[in-house]
Amino acid sequence: MARQRSSAPSPAPQGAAPKVKKTRWYHQVWQAYQMTRATDPSVTWWVLGAFAAVLAVAIVVALFLDTTGYRVYAIVVGLPFAVLAGMFVLARRAEKAAYRRLEGQPGASISALRTIRRGWDFPEEPVAADPRSQDLVFRGLGRAGIVLVGEGPGGRQARLLDAEKRKIARILPNVPVTVIQSGNGPDQVPLPKLARAVQKLKPTLTKQEVAEIGKRLRALGGARLPVPKGIDPYRARPDRKGMRGR
Repeated sequence: MARQRSSAPSPAPQGAAPKVKKTRWYHQVWQAYQMTRATDPSVTWWVLGAFAAVLAVAIVVALFLDTTGYRVYAIVVGLPFAVLAGMFVLARRAEKAAYRRLEGQPGASISALRTIRRGWDFPEEPVAADPRSQDLVFRGLGRAGIVLVGEGPGGRQARLLDAEKRKIARILPNVPVTVIQSGNGPDQVPLPKLARAVQKLKPTLTKQEVAEIGKRLRALGGARLPVPKGIDPYRARPDRKGMRGR
């Protein structure tokens, strides 16, 4: 009598890594929308408004065309532009929401500064710190020279920044040093504009000079004070390539 073959699937081999579910672009868009809505409830109306405005322009253009075929074509072409307009608004609102969540957290400025992708090096560790008040100073290096960025109330920031600037001047007297106070007070740079303020600085050094200055700065060391991890706005903002389906 012939044996019946079992139809049950063979068990997966032990030790085999489970398949990782791929994150699709629309999953990233949905996550960005949920994160933004938690801080900015009006984001839904901004996105829908941008979508409706562009689509309305396409419909108005279609009404002025002579044939039905051209009218349909104008609306079909307008739809993807309307979607892109909504995604653009979502990206900007998500970025603002991420900065809003960072406000007031120790290490917020370094999270904003590390969104600069090229030309600048900002280590995560501060170079000066006040353990009681949690005022911090971060140091960056680029072709525009050395940048010192402080966190905290204006008066306390200024003292820490001045002390660090004098320390650098003793070792690197001919290197330009720019001092920036991060915050919302007078003569301070708001967190969303901090990276742009650094990028606007004009380059004065060569790449070889930057490398040599970097070696001497590493010898100075830092404050050796761990900075609590905040929300990185670069990671919090939606993936724009993913939104375009790439």
